[in-house]
Amino acid sequence: MDVQLNLFDFFRPSGVPYAILILIASIILVRFVTQSLEQLGQRFSDRRLVIHQFGSLARFGIYFVGALGAAAAMFYLRREVILAFSGLAAVAVGFALKDLIASVVAGVIILVDRPFQVGDRVTFDGYYGEIRHIGLRSVRLMTLDDTQVTIPNSKFLTDSVASGNAGDIEMMIQLDFYVGIDQDATRARQIVTEALTSSRYVTLERRWKVVTSLVIESNYIAVRLRAKAYIMDVQFEKDFETDVTERVLEGLRAEGIHPPAMLRRDLK
Repeated sequence: MDVQLNLFDFFRPSGVPYAILILIASIILVRFVTQSLEQLGQRFSDRRLVIHQFGSLARFGIYFVGALGAAAAMFYLRREVILAFSGLAAVAVGFALKDLIASVVAGVIILVDRPFQVGDRVTFDGYYGEIRHIGLRSVRLMTLDDTQVTIPNSKFLTDSVASGNAGDIEMMIQLDFYVGIDQDATRARQIVTEALTSSRYVTLERRWKVVTSLVIESNYIAVRLRAKAYIMDVQFEKDFETDVTERVLEGLRAEGIHPPAMLRRDLK
């Protein structure tokens, strides 16, 4: 009973409304900052990834300050209160909040180590898409078919993640085209090269190439034409793929170059 009375001595009931207001204000401020930075990122597309990264740090800071403000409003922050909260935090870390704390710590590590950032195109656990949000507990990834995937931050500490652009606005795209081994591979390569280098989404200031090789696909041999080039903005990934593919197919069709097929040899 004495312990309960002592704890209530530190509690300040009159500060509860102020604490609620602080938390509500923090949420509203986070939403305002997020929307403002998204509009700013659309206006300055070349700085979009940096702006999103700043947004993640701003959200962390606002929530942290809001939590401290709410605690200061509800409690007299004497030495005894600080020690009591420290003890409660230690117990929480050991039991119910260990997974949450692990995700929060992982979130901080992600922001500092930066294996990826908001706006990056990443592959993780079979999912591929754009990082839309790095939060206190989880990362939200939007796949290219508009499916949102929520991944706990702690997962990124133990599993591998691949970033296609690594914080850059530009990204290399790889496209494969196949023709039969009895077709004109030289002309086919020229068609792929023309379609690749004339696309309005490609940036020729960075390296590009078309590599020809023999591969085995579905039990038959084919000529693979692998095109690699950087697009000027990761948002144009599918537009670039569609643009180049359509013109390559049209060019191959016009030249009478056919896709791979099973070839029969007459045995004598």
